[in-house]
Amino acid sequence: MTTTTVDILTRLDIDTTAPTFSRALTTLDAAATHELDEAGIEPGLRELVRIRASQLNGCAYCVDEHTRDAAAAGEPAGRIAAVSLWRESPFFTARERAALALTDSITRLSETHVPQAVWQDAATHLTPAELSALVSLNVAINAWNAVGVSTRAWTPAL
Repeated sequence: MTTTTVDILTRLDIDTTAPTFSRALTTLDAAATHELDEAGIEPGLRELVRIRASQLNGCAYCVDEHTRDAAAAGEPAGRIAAVSLWRESPFFTARERAALALTDSITRLSETHVPQAVWQDAATHLTPAELSALVSLNVAINAWNAVGVSTRAWTPAL
């Protein structure tokens, strides 16, 4: 079987044209990761959240990167594949479902405004430190996605 790929042209190399911003985004991501470490959010769940937000935002680079990161963190291929339809999948715990529902709502912020029911469910399964860390992670990955989708600055590796 021959595989044909399609080149996606870079619109803007933001790392070169806005290096201060690019470094600041990297620092924001590091701060979110620090909060995740402090709260004890396991690496697999972090990557599933990053994948889910990136799927919703249509960021091919981030989906690719975080899929590999999830596998490296020990996430089974079935769970990684099922994150796109997590509501219909039996592979996720109530805690993970709450984190993914919160991710969906934060990522679709302009549509959802994070309803009280979503927040309350998350607060039932997650500590305040875990909630804070997940909000931080969602802000960071959605920022990365906004840059990646708008500029096509980074190309996923097959």
